[in-house]
Amino acid sequence: MSDTTTTTELLKVNHASRYFHTGGLINGTRLMAVNDVSFTLDKNKPEIFTIAGESGSGKTTLARLLLRDLEPSGGEVLFEGQNVAAIKKSDEFKAFMKKVQPVFQNPFDTFNPLRRVEEYLIDTAVNFAAAADRKSAQPVVDRALHLVGLSLEELSRRYPHELSGGQIQRVSVARSLISGPSLILADEPVSMVDASLRMAIVNLFKKLKEEEGMSVIYITHDLATAYYISDRIAVMLRGYVVEMGPVEAVLGNPLHPYTQLLKESVPAPDPLDKAAWAKRIGLSTQEVKEYSRVGCKFAARCPRVMDKCRGADPPDVEAEGRTVKCYLYGGAS
Repeated sequence: MSDTTTTTELLKVNHASRYFHTGGLINGTRLMAVNDVSFTLDKNKPEIFTIAGESGSGKTTLARLLLRDLEPSGGEVLFEGQNVAAIKKSDEFKAFMKKVQPVFQNPFDTFNPLRRVEEYLIDTAVNFAAAADRKSAQPVVDRALHLVGLSLEELSRRYPHELSGGQIQRVSVARSLISGPSLILADEPVSMVDASLRMAIVNLFKKLKEEEGMSVIYITHDLATAYYISDRIAVMLRGYVVEMGPVEAVLGNPLHPYTQLLKESVPAPDPLDKAAWAKRIGLSTQEVKEYSRVGCKFAARCPRVMDKCRGADPPDVEAEGRTVKCYLYGGAS
């Protein structure tokens, strides 16, 4: 394992890419699901970093790279200075998973429907929290449940189907907390809960950052919740990050023409403004050929497209406190 004692970087994504072949090896197309993505999270500055985009933007593939579920086709993902793809031994992988925990879109997929919820959580504590036995695991589990507003007593002898969607998602978050992680990766965690419960879940992530010092990577297509809880946001389009920076700048005053089309979905600062929170992204889904097109992947829909946008990928430039991939800004124009 690498020496990680000197780095202050919790997570570093360094020009990471991942491609897939579609339509056969000979006549098929190489689809760049993640294309040259870079960002860093600091150990000493817990934050909620959102990866946002439409279906097919590449955000879930990026999540799989961060969790070591996929290896990059290019670039690297470093956690506390260690190349995640180089983790091969089971003890190293277990140590990694203690520190990086996922929360998935469908909480019911996390739990065996034939097992009581408490049994699953206690097993997690024994396997990942160094609890000596099931009895000593109980206070570890109870503390994690209290962090999400539940208790071991109220879950006693209950099966997943006996809990509401909001309860089971909170239990899923509690499961991720048992090992005492440094980073939680939440992939669309509110997309399957009732709208009235979304605020409770996203406020839970804010609490974990502020009170427990955990960083959260929040992956979503819901710009309303992203605007509310994020410190920084990266907007993805067809494998690229087209704009990244502080959420107030990126969603409040977007520069990239694609992000500008998302602006109508941004809520008012007041999270109780129901009209604003009811808005939805109204963008069309493009075809697979959009991934392989030379040049900017937004050129076909961009109202400000130039000839060079179709000829080569735009560079990443710094403009107004964020990074934007567009020929309109900086020296790129």
